[in-house]
Amino acid sequence: MPVQLYAFTCGFVTVPYRFLLRGRKGTLTVPVPSYLIVHPKGRALFDSGLNLQSQTDPLAYMGEEGLKDNQFHFHPGEEIAARLAGIGVAPDSIDMLVNSHLHYDHAGGNAQIPNANVVVQARELAHAKAVADTNMGYLAKDFDTGHAMREIEGEHDLFGDGSAVCIPTYGHTPGHQSLRVRTETGGEFVLCGDACYLKESLDNMHAPGVIADR
Repeated sequence: MPVQLYAFTCGFVTVPYRFLLRGRKGTLTVPVPSYLIVHPKGRALFDSGLNLQSQTDPLAYMGEEGLKDNQFHFHPGEEIAARLAGIGVAPDSIDMLVNSHLHYDHAGGNAQIPNANVVVQARELAHAKAVADTNMGYLAKDFDTGHAMREIEGEHDLFGDGSAVCIPTYGHTPGHQSLRVRTETGGEFVLCGDACYLKESLDNMHAPGVIADR
C-alpha cells in the first residue's frame, strides 16, 4: 500500500495580523490544519488542532487575557476526532502524533487521540513545561495529557524508510519541527506548521511577529 496523506481543516482562529507578518495592522482569520499519514507500518497524525473546550467555553479554556488576541471559529464536527471518523479512521487507532510545536492550536486536540505516542522535539517539550499557563500560547491542559512522549533531537524517521521524516525548523518556537512526507502518487510535501505562515512569508522572507529566534 502506498503512503497516503490526508489534510483536514479543524476550525479557524482570528488573530492579529502582526502575529503572522511583523508590522502588519488589523486581524487575519486562518485555518487550523491537521494531517494524517497512512503508512503500511501504521498511522501518524501531524498536529491535532484545537481543544474541544474552545468550542463550548473559550473563556474558561483560555481566559480573558488569551481571548484578547484569539477568536475561535470552531464548531462541533470540526474537531480532529470527528474529521478522522469522517473518513472511517478511529481516533484511537492512531499510532503516532507528531506535534510541530505545543501551542494551543497545534496540540489542543491531543487528548482526542488517546493511544498515540506523541513525537516532539525535546527542547520544545522542555520549553512548554517551563512557560505553561504563563504564556497563552502554551496551555498545560493541551499537552500534559498522559500520553507516552517520544522526545527527539533533530531529524527523526517515523517509519524507517524516509517516507515521513521530522525535520527541525526551530525559530517560531525553540523546538518547532516540520514533517517531510513522500507519497508515491502525489509527490513530496513539507508540512511546515508555523515555520511559514503565508506565501508572502516565503516570497519576501517576511518574519512573523510571534517568534522565538529570528
